[in-house]
Amino acid sequence: MSRIGQTFIALKAHNKKALIPFITAGDPGKGLTVPLMHVLVEAGADIIELGVPFSDPMADGPVIQRASERALANKVGLKDVLAMTAEFRKTNTTTPVVLMGYANPVEHMGYETFAKAAKAAGVDGVLTVDIPPEESAGVSDVFKAYGLDPIFLLSPTTPESRVEQVAAVAGGFIYYVSLKGVTGSANLDMDEVAQKLAIIRKHCNLPVGVGFGIRDAATAEAVARIADAVVVGSRIVSEIETAPEGECATRVKQLVAELRRGVDAASK
Repeated sequence: MSRIGQTFIALKAHNKKALIPFITAGDPGKGLTVPLMHVLVEAGADIIELGVPFSDPMADGPVIQRASERALANKVGLKDVLAMTAEFRKTNTTTPVVLMGYANPVEHMGYETFAKAAKAAGVDGVLTVDIPPEESAGVSDVFKAYGLDPIFLLSPTTPESRVEQVAAVAGGFIYYVSLKGVTGSANLDMDEVAQKLAIIRKHCNLPVGVGFGIRDAATAEAVARIADAVVVGSRIVSEIETAPEGECATRVKQLVAELRRGVDAASK
C-alpha cells in the first residue's frame, strides 16, 4: 500500500480528515520549495500537493498561473521538481507527495522514465490534469507498476457513467473539483458538493478530497464534514505571492495551521 493509502487509514482510525495544501515548485524561489514543504508538514499537512510549473496551466486560475510563471522564470522544470522531492525525503520519509501538473513535461521525459525517476525521488502520486481516464489506461498502468497512485479529477458536470470510469483506473484518492471553473473561484454550495460525493462513493471506495474555493478555516471545516480530505491551493499560493520578503514561510505556516484547526474542528 502506498503512503497515501496508509495516511488515509491512519487518519480514519483517529476520526480525522486529511489536509492537502498545494504549492508550486520553484515559487517564489528555487531554494525555498523544500523549506516550504517542511513548513507545510509542521503546520499540519497530511499530504503535500506539489505543482509542476507549466506554461499553459489550463485548470488553474490567475493566482496559480502567476506562480507557474514565476517558477518558470526561476528555470524550474520537472527534473528540478523531482530533485526537490528527493531532497525533502532526506528528512521526511512519511508525508506523501503528489505531483500535480500537465502531460507535456511528463510525455517529453517519457512516461516510464518519469515514473522510475519519480519513484526513486519519493513521489507517491501523480495528477496529470489533461490525461482523461479514456486515454489513461497505458499511463496509469506504468504509474502503478512503479508504485505511483494515478489521481484523477471529477467535477460538478461529471456524469455518473464517467465516475465509474475514473473509479476503475484511479489510485490514492479522488480529487473532486467543487466548482465549475478554474482554481481560485469562489462560493461553495455544500449541499451540492455533498450530493455529488454521495454519487462518487456509490462507485468508488477511494477517499475523496475536495478542492477549489476553500479559503479559510470555516470553509475548510465545512468541507471536512462531508469529504475525506480538504485540498487548498490558490489561497496558500496567494499568501506566498503577497508575503513581504523573508516572511513567506511564516505567513504560510500561520495560514496552514489555521486551515488545520478548521479541518480538525469538523471531527469534534
